Formats: sequence, C-alpha cells, structure tokens
Amino acid sequence: MAVLTEIPEASSPSSSLSTYEYDIFLSFRGTDTRYNFTDHLLKALREATIDTFFDDSEIQIGDFLKPELENAIKSSRASIIVLSKDYASSTWCLDELALIMEQRRTSKHIVFPIFYYVKPSDVRKQQNSFGDAMVKHLQRMEAESNAEKRSQLAQKIEKWKKALKEVADMKGEEADGRRRETILIEQVVKDISSRLHLHTRSKVPHIIGRESSIRMITSFLKDGSRQSTEILTIWGMAGIGKTYLANYVFQLHYLDFERSCFLGDIERKCTSPYGMLDLQKQLLKDIRVGSWMDINNVNVGTFKIEKSLFRNRTLLVLDGINKYEQLDVLIGTKGLHPGTKIIITSVDGSLTEKCRLFETRVPPKHTKHLLHGLHNKESLQLLSWHAFGCNEPNESDKKESMKVIQYCKGHPLALEVLGSSLRSEHVTLEDILESLGKDINPKISEVLKISFDTLPSEKDKELFKHIACLFVGEDRKFTEDILRACGICKSSGIKILINRCLLTVGSSDKLMMHQLLQDMGRDIVRQESPKKPWKRSILWHHDECLDVLQNRQGTIIIQGLAFDMRTSESETLKESSGVNMQNFGLRSFALLNWVHILLSVIWWLFGWVWGMRSLFRKTKGDFETLSLMEMRKLRLLQLNYVQLSGSYKNFPQGLRWLCMHGFPLSYIPSDLQMENMVALDMSNSKLQQLWKKPKLLRSLKFLNLSSCHELVSVGNFSGLPLLERLTLAGCTSLLEVCESLGAYCQKLEVLDLTQCNKLKELPRSIGKLKNLKIFSVNGCSSLVEFPCGIKDMGSLEVLQADNINIESHVSSSAIVEALPRSLKSVLISLPSSLVTLSLKNNKLSNEFFPKDFSSLSMLKKLNLEGNPIVSLPDCVRTLSRLDNLNLNNCQRLKTVLSAPNTIMRFTTYDCFSLEQITFHPEKSAPEVNYYDANSLTEIQDKFKLQVLAEIDEEVLRSLGWINVKYLKHYKVSMADSDGCYHCTGKVLPAQMLYEHGIFSTYLEGQEVPKWITHRSNGSSVTLKSSLKNGKIRGLNLCIISAISSLAEVGPSRIQIRNLTKNCSWTYQPLIYVIPEANEEVIVWLSHWIFGNSEFEDGDEVCVDVSVQFSYGYDGFDLSYGGEGPDYANVREYGISLVYDDNVNQEEDPLGYYKSWNHIIGGDLSAAQSSSSHYLLKQRGI
Repeated sequence: MAVLTEIPEASSPSSSLSTYEYDIFLSFRGTDTRYNFTDHLLKALREATIDTFFDDSEIQIGDFLKPELENAIKSSRASIIVLSKDYASSTWCLDELALIMEQRRTSKHIVFPIFYYVKPSDVRKQQNSFGDAMVKHLQRMEAESNAEKRSQLAQKIEKWKKALKEVADMKGEEADGRRRETILIEQVVKDISSRLHLHTRSKVPHIIGRESSIRMITSFLKDGSRQSTEILTIWGMAGIGKTYLANYVFQLHYLDFERSCFLGDIERKCTSPYGMLDLQKQLLKDIRVGSWMDINNVNVGTFKIEKSLFRNRTLLVLDGINKYEQLDVLIGTKGLHPGTKIIITSVDGSLTEKCRLFETRVPPKHTKHLLHGLHNKESLQLLSWHAFGCNEPNESDKKESMKVIQYCKGHPLALEVLGSSLRSEHVTLEDILESLGKDINPKISEVLKISFDTLPSEKDKELFKHIACLFVGEDRKFTEDILRACGICKSSGIKILINRCLLTVGSSDKLMMHQLLQDMGRDIVRQESPKKPWKRSILWHHDECLDVLQNRQGTIIIQGLAFDMRTSESETLKESSGVNMQNFGLRSFALLNWVHILLSVIWWLFGWVWGMRSLFRKTKGDFETLSLMEMRKLRLLQLNYVQLSGSYKNFPQGLRWLCMHGFPLSYIPSDLQMENMVALDMSNSKLQQLWKKPKLLRSLKFLNLSSCHELVSVGNFSGLPLLERLTLAGCTSLLEVCESLGAYCQKLEVLDLTQCNKLKELPRSIGKLKNLKIFSVNGCSSLVEFPCGIKDMGSLEVLQADNINIESHVSSSAIVEALPRSLKSVLISLPSSLVTLSLKNNKLSNEFFPKDFSSLSMLKKLNLEGNPIVSLPDCVRTLSRLDNLNLNNCQRLKTVLSAPNTIMRFTTYDCFSLEQITFHPEKSAPEVNYYDANSLTEIQDKFKLQVLAEIDEEVLRSLGWINVKYLKHYKVSMADSDGCYHCTGKVLPAQMLYEHGIFSTYLEGQEVPKWITHRSNGSSVTLKSSLKNGKIRGLNLCIISAISSLAEVGPSRIQIRNLTKNCSWTYQPLIYVIPEANEEVIVWLSHWIFGNSEFEDGDEVCVDVSVQFSYGYDGFDLSYGGEGPDYANVREYGISLVYDDNVNQEEDPLGYYKSWNHIIGGDLSAAQSSSSHYLLKQRGI
C-alpha cells in the first residue's frame, strides 16, 4: 500500500481534530426522550463511530451547569440539540443551549437542532410549552429575595431567550410523526458525518502516487446514470496497494449512498470454518438489515443480501476476492438497485465476470482498473519516509536508495518493508543491497505467496516455478511448447498466471515477471531442500550448479538446470578486481602515506592473485558428461560455454530443451539423444555444419544457430517435420541453406537470416513455405536474387529487408538487382497478407516505388527509414490500413503531402530537409514525432510557420493587425515533438506562428501598438467587453517583457481566463525568440480565434503570464510560476477584442486556419486539463 500514515498534512480537514475530544455533544431533556428517541439516536451515532458525549445522570442537582458538561461542550466539534416539549423547563438544558450557541458564534461550533414534536415557531416565540416554562423561570426570578441572585437569574433568562430564538431560526430536522424515526435518525447521522468531514479523519492517511487512480475511481462513483448498476474491479499483484486504494475512496464517498459496506480481507477470512457466514453477517449489519444475527447458513444470508441490494442504492467494497463463487454468495444473482456501485479488489482480473450476476438478463456494467507500481520519484519518497522519516534521502544515501527502488520496481509493500527495516540499528543500506536477489524478505514473501498458494492446480504452481527459475524474458510460445512437452504447462496455464498478476507479457511476446515475484518463486524451489541443492527440482544458481556438476551430485529429482560459465566469469572478474581490493585494505589513498600505500598495493596484489586462483578454480568449465548421467528426469538443460569430456550418450534421454551457447565442436555428435527435444539452441558455437548424418527429430520446433560464425551450410531438413522457427541470424560465413527446407518444413513460421552477409541465394523452394509468417533478410547484402515464389507465401505477415543494398560493391545502377532484378515487379508481387514491411537503408529513391500498393490491403506498418526519397511515394497513399509509418533519417525528404489518415504513429526524426507535412483535411491528423527538423514549417492541424512578408494582406487585416512594424530577423528556439526546445541556429525573417487557433509574432519597438485599446502594467490585465458592432470573433494580445540577461529568456505560458464563464486557455508557444545581446525588450503579439461563444459581450477577461523557472525531477519537465512583472518581467499588457465586421465575403481569409480540428472552438479534448480548462502546447512539453 502506498501509504504514509504519519505524514502531517497541514491542509487536511482532519488536522484540527486533535484539539477536540468529542465529535458530538448530545443535549436533550431526559424525562422526554432518554429511553426512546435519544437512546436510538445515541446508538446510531456510536455505530457510525461518531464520538458522542452523553450525560447519563438522571437527576439534576444545583443551579449551575456541571464543569464536566461545560468542558464537554467546549471540547466537542458539534452539538445535537433535541428540543422536546419539556426541554425549556430544565435550567441545565437551557444553560447547555446558551453555551452551545455562544460556541457557535465564537469558535465555529456546528449545531444540529432536532425539533422533537415541537414547532420551531413555538421555540422562537416561546409559546405553548416553551412559553409556560419561561413564565415559570420569570416567576422564580421575581420570587428570589437575594438581589444578586435575582440579577444573575435575569441575565440568564435573557441569554436563554436569545439562544432559543437563534436555534429556532436554524434549519433543523423535525420529528412530527410524518416519517419513521429510524429514517430521521439515519438522515441526522448522514448529515453529521458529512458536515464534520468524518471521512477525512487521520485514519485516512496521506497517499503517494495514486492520484490518477483516485480520480478514475471517484469518476466511477460519481458519474453515470442512477438508473444503471456498475462494478469496478481493481486488480494487480499482491502488495501493490489495492486494499488501501479501495478503502481510501470508500471513506471519501460512502456517505453519498443509502447503504455502504467495506468487507476486507475476504480471501483470508474464507479459510476459517464459518468465515463466509461471518462475512455475510458483517455485510448485513453494515447495510442495516435488522435480522442479520438470525442467519445460520449462507443460503439464507445470500437471500437477505440480495433483497437489500435490490432495494437500496448501495456502495459495496469486496476486498480480496480470489474465487468467483465468493461473489455469488456475497452479492447474489437477483440484481442491484439502480445507482448501486460495487468495487472488487483481486489479484485475478478475470474473476468478476464469471459470477452468476453477469448471467442475468441485464448484467451490470463492468470496468477493470489494473494497478501498476509507483514511478521512481514516488518510490523514492515512500522508501525515504519509511527509512529516514523524510521525503528524500541524503545525497550520500541516494545512489544506494535508487538501487533498492530499481529492485522493488514500484512495489509499495516492498518499499515500505525494506525502508522500515533500515530503522533497525543493525541494518544498513549495504546489507539490504547485498541481500537483494538472494533472499526475499519474509514479510514481502508472505504477502506475495498468497497468489501462488491459491493457484487452482499443482500444474499451475509448477509452471510458475519453472518460469521464475528458467524462462523469464523468453518468448511465450517457445516457453509454452517446451513446458507442455514436459507435462507442466496446460493450455490455459500462462493465461491463469497473467490473470493473477504473477506474470506479464511484454513487447515481442516476451514473458516478464516482477523481480519480487521471481525471487519468491525461486525461494519456493530453494525451500524444497535449503541445504542440499541436488535434492531440488530446479537449479539455476551458479555456485550450486558448479558444485553439483563438479562433484557428480546429480539426482533423479532434478528436472531443470541452467548454468552459464560466461556469466560467472564476468561476475568473478569483477569480484577479483573490485571486492578483493576492499577485502585487502585498498579503500582510500588520500589519507595514507606512501608506506601505507605500498603495503596496500602489496595486499591488493596478493588479493588479486588469490582471486584469480579462486577464479580459475571455480570457473574451470571442464565437466564430464557422467555428471549428467544420474539426472534421469532432467528435461530442461542449459550449459553455456562449458567444456565437456566423455560420451554424449550420458545426456538424459528425455531432454525437451537443450541450450549450449559456445558449443565447442564443429558438428553435433550423433550419440546425443535428441528424439524428444522440442528446442535446440546452439548460438555462438563453433559449428561448421549441423550434423554429419541426417537425424529424424519428430518433436523439434525451435532451432537456434544464431552467431555461429563458422557455419557454412545448413541442410538435411528432411528429419525436421515439425520445425516452426529457424534462426540463423549473424551466421556471417553462411553460404547455403538447403533446398530441403521448403520441401519438408511445411510448419515453419519464422525464418531469420539477419546479417547473413555472405549468403547470395535463397532456396528456391522457399515459396513452398505456406505457413511462414515472419521472414527477415536484414543485412543480407550479398543477395543477388530474391525467389519469385515469395508471392505464393499466403501467410507471410512480416517481411524485413533492411540494409540489403548498402555494400560498396553495389552500384546505383545495380540497386534494382538486389531486391531482385526489378524492384517494382517485386514490390508489386508481394503477398497481400503482409502486415509489416521494412525496407530501411536500401537507397530507394521515389522512382523505384510502384505507383500503387493497393494490393497490400493488410499492411499496417511500413518502414522506409534512411532512404533518399524527396517526397512521400504515391504508393504509400494507397495503403488503406497503414497505421505506422517510419520516415526517420530520410535526409532528402522535403514534403509529406496528403499522408493517409489511418496513420496513428508517424516518425520523422533527423529529416533535416523536411518542410511540410499535411493530411487529408476531413480527418484529424495523428501525432507526428520529429527532432532536428530545423526546416519544418508546417504539420497540418498542429502548427504552421510563415514568413510574414509572404502572407496575404487580407489575412493580416482579418486578424486586426494594422500598421505593425515586425521584427525583421531573429533567432528562435523551437520545441520538438517531445517538448524539448532546441536553438535552430538560423537567423530567420519575421515569422508568423499558427497553432491551436492562435497566431503570434514578434514586433519591433518597446511598447504596445496604439491600435490596441486596453493596457495594463500590473501583474495581469482585466478587460470587460462591451456591446459593439457584431459578434466577438477573436482577441489580440500584446505582451512587453523586459530582460536583463539571456538567462531570463525561455519558453513562457500565457493564460487567458473568462471569469464570467469560468473557463481558461493556457498557451505555451512552439517557439520563442532569442534576442540579440543588446536587446532589452521583447514585444510579443498574438491573435486568438474565438468563434463559438467562448467570449460574449459583458464577459470579464483576465490575462497573465508565467515563465520557465526550473527543470523537473528527470531534467526535462519544465516548471512555471511567479507573478506578473516581478517574475515574468512583464512591463505592459495590451488587449483588444476583434468583432465580426458584418461584411459579406465570398471566402473567409482565415478559412484554411479555421478548418483545422484541434483549435479553440474545435476539438481540444486532448488538451483538456479539467472541465472548461485547456493547456495548449506540444504533446511532450
């Protein structure tokens, strides 16, 4: 949970609660209501955990209020006054009332009057029973013989009368028999909780890093029709903060519902014999079902719950659901009352929709919210608070703290536990860092292991353990097929782990697991035999594998072993050169004299020799194959960069996965048992050929021979009928791929020949690979011919043909021959099934492209990076489904006109000559990524830069810009698509920038133009429009800024607020001018288009400016602040409205600009920061 319960919040409504002892002081007349209404009210207040002072004494003694009652009133936040028939007959009641009303006047004491079968008018006018009581008090005063006492009593009576009149004038609840008293009491309790903000007590802690989730859930609770029912599932890995988040929003909003309940820790409570029944009773009690104590079985409980949920608008939180049957029992199947909201927290996001409520005729609307870890900045704050009691560690601890954060990867529970452990005087940051990745903290493991323990089957548990130990980072299908062959993985196994947040699938379908979960999984395997590794099912730790192999300790228990000598060598070398230096005393030369230095060097040399000796001894990779002989159940084996002696017959016969990077032999021995093998990985080996004699491997699906630099030919595929992936990337000596590939490997889906730069020909049978989906010839620069059969590959989805024409021996006239003899004919004949096509760095100019690509109707991703095109090839416009276009580093590219509007991602980095990008005007333009595009003047619908001297006078006149002297030449700094500003280094003629419906430029001089009507030299300018000729269509704004040094020059933000309509636009221009060294004033002029009643006659307008003053946490976020001339150096503002001149024009001079979509008056949804408030800027700024 991302919580800091101890952090003080000065602005929190709960911060003042510590000065009060009670929430409520209850004032009532005992003889009237003690045993009925007041008793029921008191019970309801206490059940709602509202601290209430209640005087239980039956008899009043004396004329003065008891000190404890007076203190209780003063130490209560509010009072409930039950004004009943005989209330005024009690002097104590009247004294309480007078003091309560005094507290109301002097210390913001809150008063809740209840008129219990009396009329407020009787209290105000002191008539009927109140009048009779006051008459008796007056008679008593008059009968008093002691003048001093009579005077005191007279003063009291005046105070009582005043207090009665005040309380009668207040809005209160009336009990008059027209509604049940239980309903009245419910309303009183609800009003009190709301008025006192009891949901913001200190029990609701400060939160770190969950603001967006809180906004989302608050929107879920508040928005939507009250006629619908909705369920929200908050899911994520154990310890990520689901429970805290749900409880936090529950405490904020439960008063908005008729009934509410938070059922916590359901998963654990259900493990007890009567756990579910107890949960039902708690639920029924919280939603105020009176007979909750009578239920004795869950069926009766479910019936009562269904009945209540159907009748009342309820907020229900079910925390820790781990079986969908729990939902059937706790919410039933009869449906929910309109407006009811249910929040479910679970590690399994798929459970909710499996419950029977979703089988009803009108199922509830369901939303899922996946809770991720915290960002680094928030993680540092959480760790620092628990470790050091502050928001940020000292500089000396920051580096080590960041290492802890990288390990925790935003996991709040881990950050809290590890941070709290640092408060122990026996634990240091170094101790924690040393333990990371070796031993998982028991407190963290206990929480994470809940998800593992509740997996539905033993196979699912075995699958999790094998992935955690051996397959994190591997391809999903690769892993599934291998483990399925081992009898470990069922068809739904990976999906179950994903649904329970024990596993995620990253880019390129790689299996990813949080470091904490991986450590937990490995720890579970380690606990199989903590002291004897050879009695565990899986081995992966270097030293343990080394001992088992060297000492021939292999057993039948071992199912998987992963050992990599090269990894261990690099780690040991680091130890010998680094750790041993510290072990033998070479820590700091600065404080030692030359004798100590000499001794330290000697000690270091001794340590280095010892370390190298240890290195040689420990990492000597000579093993006998006999070491594997006893591992008869071994299915998964990785032996990277080892030297083996002995017969390969000793390898276990049941191997499904064999990985031997750096295999030292020139071919695979024939006595290696491979009949059951699913995956064979011989990357970076010395292989020159695959094997001497063909092998029949009926199970082999994955063959990886990448970076076998001595491999010359690959053949004899007749024995590999099930082969699905063949990887030969980086085989730089490969000359031949056997023709048998197309004839026998009909199931082949992936063929990777990347960087096989000596390969001249592809097998002609390649066209027979009907199931091939991914084909890469990147970097195959010697290819002479592409087989024409490629057009017959009806399943081919990805073709990567980058860098195949970059060799120096290929002349420009022969470029066409490389892919193949006629580039146009090949491009036209590409299979229509293609989804991704990459032709990067192939020296393809515009004339080499066909005019039509419409046959590639499925193509979504096209990469033309690094080609010498000058404009967008015509054929690209015919791609009806293209959504990703890469034109990076096309350094001759000048224009991209009428680009397909289907594009969602468009990159043009390092296109130094690019000037213009346009799209079809009827649709919104996508985001365009660009950098170092100093020549870029227009991205349609984003921005447009024009030389002022070339702009039509009608356009300038429509802006209201008359008799303006423009700054003739200047340097500018321009933002790229990520929001980073770069100085172009060019001196430009006067430019006009247009973006977001705003025109702007820079002027000569040092004052606001005379035609601008309203001026101000304050921190902001306020203008109130008045009725004039026609509708307001725009606003001209001029800002004069003084500068004393270039350090003050930077991007600025200009805000225009319509105070009348409570809306605003904050604008950060794409460019800002860099003045000459001797310039002291910058004059910025802008015109804002307003055409949809954003401003109307009589509206009050306010303008102010802020400038960049600091960089954010990561060095890129710009922060803004300051006020007016004291900070933004604004010397003067000028503002004037532009009205419609009512002159009929055939064509609006500003028509093109107004046709853009993302402008003021158009679609600004992407720029909306809150309701009616917009931040107009480049995406990344």
